[in-house]
Amino acid sequence: MRKILVPTDFSKNAFNALKYACQVFKYEKSEIFIMHAYADEVYQQDKLTKRNQLDKLKEETSQESERRLKSVLEDIKHHYPNPQHKYRNVSTFGSLIDEVNDLVNQENMDIVVMGTRGETNDRSITFGSNTLQVLKYISCPVLAIPESFEYHSPKEVLFPTNYLVPYKRRELKLLCDMSGSFRSTIHMLYIDPLKKLSLRQEDNQQFLRACLPKANLVFETTQE
Repeated sequence: MRKILVPTDFSKNAFNALKYACQVFKYEKSEIFIMHAYADEVYQQDKLTKRNQLDKLKEETSQESERRLKSVLEDIKHHYPNPQHKYRNVSTFGSLIDEVNDLVNQENMDIVVMGTRGETNDRSITFGSNTLQVLKYISCPVLAIPESFEYHSPKEVLFPTNYLVPYKRRELKLLCDMSGSFRSTIHMLYIDPLKKLSLRQEDNQQFLRACLPKANLVFETTQE
């Protein structure tokens, strides 16, 4: 069963990422974890000066988090009913990056799906700070879904590479499965003015070819 983690801050962007996850894995038996980490919401209250105030706010925020998660779950089941999908709500007091990392390790997640921007939705940036942290620190494939992006089956996939990263088979398994399901073309893009690959790069290129047998691979090189 595919295990998918979708962090949410209850924004439209986050719900759009959840919709994308439900659509891209609609033919697979999947367990989808919808997680809200709310420590930052509690600690950003500058007026807190006493421990009992903090404890009270934590409890109130926890209840509100669970209520809103329940609402999200009802909405997604209404929009995308699918007997192959099971859902689990996770409300947790902690930082997003720590809680995502812990859950990825505990449940051996296959993928994290999240919006590129959160509730603040600063249009001057491409990726929000939380998304960047997850991309940088979580040892798990991450799909970052842009605001209002509508689902299209991933028929064309761009894979920039210098053929120097020693990928492991398990790291490429999800891409292999998805490219097989959607009969995708993966464009392996190498950017280098010299063009000629070293022996090490050639071996890594062959390794990628062997790990992605279900995809139509197109190897492309450009100088700029």
